[in-house]
Amino acid sequence: MNGPDLTPMQRLVLAFYAFFTVLFRAEFALAVQRVREAYQAGQLPPLPPGESGGEPSASRSTVEPDWTIGRPPTPPSATPIMTQPGRVEGPAPAGARPVEPARVAPSKPEAKVEMKPEAKVEPKPEARVEPKPEPARAPDTRAAVQLLAVLQREGRLVDFIEEDLTGFPDSAVGAAARTVHAGCKKAIEELFRLEPVYREAEGAQVTVGAGFDPAAVRLTGNVVGAPPFKGSLRHHGWRAKDVKLPPAPDGKDPAILAPAEVEL
Repeated sequence: MNGPDLTPMQRLVLAFYAFFTVLFRAEFALAVQRVREAYQAGQLPPLPPGESGGEPSASRSTVEPDWTIGRPPTPPSATPIMTQPGRVEGPAPAGARPVEPARVAPSKPEAKVEMKPEAKVEPKPEARVEPKPEPARAPDTRAAVQLLAVLQREGRLVDFIEEDLTGFPDSAVGAAARTVHAGCKKAIEELFRLEPVYREAEGAQVTVGAGFDPAAVRLTGNVVGAPPFKGSLRHHGWRAKDVKLPPAPDGKDPAILAPAEVEL
């Protein structure tokens, strides 16, 4: 972006504004991180890829059984073969008396047993229980609002950030920044016990061993291979060793940073 160079005092005010905006606004911090990485790589930050997904629905096929109807076999009838009524075919022996043929009662027709097909049982589809998505939890902003209220009370930070400094000379802005800096420093020292991540001086050569915490150490430059890494310390980092936020006031709106003042 082309334009006139900023004065040291304007850069100081801008750095102060950017510091607290990155501290309290996660989306602004993420945008600054992307711009910084794109600037180091010499290209624009890549757009986040779209997420799409889905599982193909499983289809179920129902196989119907092949039912057949059976019938018991009918045994053959044992009825003697006769050519004429009252005579059995074949020559009679000599001296034999004629024998009356035995009267055979006609056999009753066998009862036919019909097999009914069994009822078809359709398999019931298994009930699929879809997991209910957990409702998104709103972030707890009470601690952030309490911290901002303390910075406003001690150093008038919100007043300084929201003030339009375009028409003020650098001397006036510098004097206001000094007052805000002193008050905010006092508030932070009362609420936090801070310590550096690396105690070496900036510019010293340090070694980042294997299994380092990416949240505590950020590697920049030409990162190739596996740890341990050796490089120059650009910023020693900060860690909050202890936090002592005051309790929220009872019966008051926690979103109020500073009450309005009305003089009578």
